Amino acid sequence: MAELNSVKVVEVCKVAAPPSSSACSATSPPEALPLTVFDLLWLRFAPVQRLFFYQISSNSFDTTTLVSKLKASLSIALQQFLPLAGNLTWPQDSPKPILTYVHGDAVSLTIATAQSADHFDHISSNNLDVESKEYHPLIPQLAFSQEKAAAMALQVTIFPNRGFSIGIATHHAILDGKTSTMFMKSWAHICKHVDDDPSSLMLPDQLKPFFVRRVIRDLAGLEAVYSDEFLSMDGRSNNRSLMPSKFRAPAPDSIRGTFVFTRPKIEALRLLVKEKNQQHEYQSVQKYLSTFCITCAYTWVCLVKAEEIQGGKAYMGFTVDCRSRLDPPISSNYFGNCLVIRLVVAETKALLGEDGLTVAVKAICEAVKSLDDGVLSGAENWIKPLYSVGGDEKVLSVAGSPRFEVYETDFGWGRPNKVEVVSIEGTGAMSMSESKDGAGGVDVGLVLGKNSMQVFATLFAEGLANL
Repeated sequence: MAELNSVKVVEVCKVAAPPSSSACSATSPPEALPLTVFDLLWLRFAPVQRLFFYQISSNSFDTTTLVSKLKASLSIALQQFLPLAGNLTWPQDSPKPILTYVHGDAVSLTIATAQSADHFDHISSNNLDVESKEYHPLIPQLAFSQEKAAAMALQVTIFPNRGFSIGIATHHAILDGKTSTMFMKSWAHICKHVDDDPSSLMLPDQLKPFFVRRVIRDLAGLEAVYSDEFLSMDGRSNNRSLMPSKFRAPAPDSIRGTFVFTRPKIEALRLLVKEKNQQHEYQSVQKYLSTFCITCAYTWVCLVKAEEIQGGKAYMGFTVDCRSRLDPPISSNYFGNCLVIRLVVAETKALLGEDGLTVAVKAICEAVKSLDDGVLSGAENWIKPLYSVGGDEKVLSVAGSPRFEVYETDFGWGRPNKVEVVSIEGTGAMSMSESKDGAGGVDVGLVLGKNSMQVFATLFAEGLANL
């Protein structure tokens, strides 16, 4: 089916904030943002790519109006998010990279048309026959060089009389998933109201970015540690390259799959684990038995079985938004990265055993519990494992979060009928979002080889059916 997903590029343009935009106060978007310790961690990580699919059922699909509204609202949104039109550089006289906005900087926006409108239904479905490469033409390329890296790139692809997609690629050292989602919702809010009274274009409080960097304190001197590691990476000296590291290439026959945890099934899994915990005296982690722990553990066990991972240890890594966990806590609208890493290790044999789910849950809950000892505990050792994704040891990581509520991103044509994290194919991650049906469940996305995906799908469905 991949050949049906080809697109014709109609336009590649630059969208800038309105000329009146300026940084005139501490609360205005600044023209220069030095990276913090939380940003530096992701300096050479692969771009984060996400796709939003919107179905338009009306036969009067006015492409010109749609593109015009998206462009106009993007420009207005950038007025509130000026750094996203800027570029990352690492000057020779600076100890760390700096995100700089210069008046006139703009975001690259590609407008494209799909060659087959009927293909929209196929690639926006949950069917297990969507090849991972079918999404590639819908994702913009983020501009990189040794000396400079763009913050963000966007692409709108029109499927005539069927719908459209919005692809976004972002630099992970500039923004995390929370900030990226806040920007997309801000753009959507403005687009939805761009034809209304000008006062309606003001962002609600929950979407107003907070740019003050002094709230991030580096008491342990980790910025210098991370900068030194990057400067000496790849056996070089003064390595100020801003090119992303190479990650694992997906298998040639890779397909995408979305798997749904309904709220009743999540509660059934929670009850099962609690019963097992009582038998194995795991009460110490009971209060950490969140939906995140349950769904990740179940997915992890199914994946270890599907990929026939044998012997030794199995690894899983996840990030935690620590805006509310810092002392003192910072604004939930803080612009940038504010993530910490936790690595989970379990014996593969134990995960494959009868109590595999309980073992996985306990290991993940213990990792979450460790946050109580300090969010940056062990942070001096995070760079190496983060950039060894393509190594011999496979680590299942997690991208996204149900808390982002990505299905609330309405540009005026309704909620998206599908949201995908495309970049998981290069990092081996599982994606997570709230279930698009709004019933309190969780959607998990994976990219696997065809055989592994079929086995995983069977294990996933049968395990839940037997609850």
